[in-house]
Amino acid sequence: MELSRMATPANLIAALLALLPFLAAAFFPSVTGRARVLPLWAQLSCPSVLCLPYVLVASAVGSFRWGWLALYAALPVAVALLLWQARRLDRNQRGVWLDFLVLATLGLAVDLRWFEGAWSAHLAIFNKVLLLDAGIYGFLALRQLDGVGFDLRLRLRDAGIGLREWAFYTPIALALGLSLGFLHLHRVWPGLEAMTGAWIFTFFFIAVPEELFFRGWLQNLLERRMGRTAALLVTAVLFGLAHFNKRAVYFNWRYVLLAAVAGVFYGRAWRAERRVGASAVTHATVDAVWSLWLR
Repeated sequence: MELSRMATPANLIAALLALLPFLAAAFFPSVTGRARVLPLWAQLSCPSVLCLPYVLVASAVGSFRWGWLALYAALPVAVALLLWQARRLDRNQRGVWLDFLVLATLGLAVDLRWFEGAWSAHLAIFNKVLLLDAGIYGFLALRQLDGVGFDLRLRLRDAGIGLREWAFYTPIALALGLSLGFLHLHRVWPGLEAMTGAWIFTFFFIAVPEELFFRGWLQNLLERRMGRTAALLVTAVLFGLAHFNKRAVYFNWRYVLLAAVAGVFYGRAWRAERRVGASAVTHATVDAVWSLWLR
């Protein structure tokens, strides 16, 4: 979110409301269990409040549409209902079709930008955060999926694992990326402030959401169906394919290839101790280095 364009009262309040569920679940994991004390109707309907950031932002710029309001009110409720039903059908948490239907819907909505027309171009990140909130509530509060590892109270061990996997991936990425003409070395030192800012922004708004989705939810569920190695590879391939339309009009196969290989190391970082924070460290470091020196 570009701060100069975000700094209106409506946008700032909307950003706070959108980020609150994400940050609360990340830094206070026990909060996700609080929903279960509510009556069932309240558990299933309360995600509809995720439409409020849209109401605030769209009303402020005069782009409010009832259809978009209905979508942002109804879709989180549908996610909650499907994952509540998945929990009832799958007490052993092996993963059922409802889980994968939700993941496919959320993943395609973000990757293909289905709902970004609701927002001004510079505010489209709201869409990603709100869909992430819907998934967090559904998978963690209602589905109660175990082994996700969504805890951003980082430990030294998380940083160590994350940087280890980054070190393993870097020579492979450099060899592939430079030989394919995808990476281009820049010899400009961006400065410590720019480096720190790029890493923090990437960690919270790119790495953590993608690692929670692909590793904490998808790889986690696939492991229960096909085993650790197959789940790692399938998730890495799907992660690569999710980048097919980045920096290209059609199919950016170089990006897909580099992202798929990166996905193997992100998946290794997550499964080492089943911690999203560890794989997000790897992911954020890869992306920050790429954006500052190799893009």
